[in-house]
Amino acid sequence: MADTLPDRLSTNPNSPHYDEALLAKGVGIRFNGVEKTNVDEYCVSEGWVRVTAGNAKDRFGNAMTIKLKGKVEPYLQSKDGAEPA
Repeated sequence: MADTLPDRLSTNPNSPHYDEALLAKGVGIRFNGVEKTNVDEYCVSEGWVRVTAGNAKDRFGNAMTIKLKGKVEPYLQSKDGAEPA
């Protein structure tokens, strides 16, 4: 049984799109052909990712994010940490 990734996923526990079990398996994001490690949330159908903006915080202490538009390709990372072929 192959695991399918959702259309939208977030790493923020306060988000309705948060899935701890899936994130524990290791989800990688390729955005416009480049591996991104600072993705906070993604949406494949709308074609965007939210990435953290350095060390900036909002008034509630949450990390500030920037929405980038482009081609989003999520994948499950392999056990050894390498990208799948």
